[in-house]
Amino acid sequence: MESSGGLAAFRRLGGHVLIALDGSEYFRSGKIACPQCATRRRSNGKVECCHAMLGATLMAPGHNHVVPLPPEFIVPQDGSDKQDCESRAARRWLAAHGAQYARLRPVYLGDDLFVNQPMCEAIQTAGGNFVFTCKPASHTLIQEYITGVDLPTHSVRVKRGREWATHRFRWLAEVPLRDGRDALKVNWFEIEISNTAGDITYRNSFITDLPVDRDTVADLAACGRARWKIENETFNVLKNNGYNLEHSFGHGKQHLAALLVTLNLLAFAFHTICDHGEALWQSGRSKVSSRAQFFNNMVAITSFLIFSGWDELMQTLAFARPPPQPP
Repeated sequence: MESSGGLAAFRRLGGHVLIALDGSEYFRSGKIACPQCATRRRSNGKVECCHAMLGATLMAPGHNHVVPLPPEFIVPQDGSDKQDCESRAARRWLAAHGAQYARLRPVYLGDDLFVNQPMCEAIQTAGGNFVFTCKPASHTLIQEYITGVDLPTHSVRVKRGREWATHRFRWLAEVPLRDGRDALKVNWFEIEISNTAGDITYRNSFITDLPVDRDTVADLAACGRARWKIENETFNVLKNNGYNLEHSFGHGKQHLAALLVTLNLLAFAFHTICDHGEALWQSGRSKVSSRAQFFNNMVAITSFLIFSGWDELMQTLAFARPPPQPP
């Protein structure tokens, strides 16, 4: 991405890149299990086995592509009696990969689950910053600090299509994340969107360790809201738009399921990089309406014809040259 210049389009907040962290299941069964499975008991009493991972995705608000990064699998950990969870997997991910991405000045995005001091400190130790969703009901101490305070505010009118909306922002700096003298101080901000009738259509609040003021709050809110791209444009694409992430290609006895998911993520990453840096691929993709159809065309044509190389295949898919003659 860097060598092709494609990474520049992902830069936000004065040169940072955004990396969203979130968990997702990719296998579930009431019958098949292995030592790497997590378990849970349903309300009907049945025990279900599943595989899950902590996904990491490079993204940016207003950008229509995302780039998957290495996952961290949520699996039983040696020497621990507790079942593994998304939060612990996220801290392992930072320990394993945070230093590698520190030079990109990453800002990590995540949901309310990550709003705790160990997670925030792990990000800072890894050379990053954070913008996390912060639900009022989950963090009563922060709500106590902002209640009754005359908060700074900023409003912006935004047009989408024919409709106008008003984005109102409030913020407060140096709010303790928890009780105690060692509490990490964070900056809290809120976005509230109302339509022309004055009805509130969206409200959310966030915490960050980046400066929040009138000049930065709108961009920070846009980046915080972009966290949903890991759900909509990563997990949803992988599961429903051509990659079949949840299809049981094979469960195996230990690591096969995780290996197949890794190959799936690598394919998605390669295709995204080709979308940005490979001209022939871009030309071929432009001839069809979806990535899934492009894959179908590639499978169909290579089932019957032999191509001398990548260039000939891509030029044929782009209708820039006739297909080769059958042998």
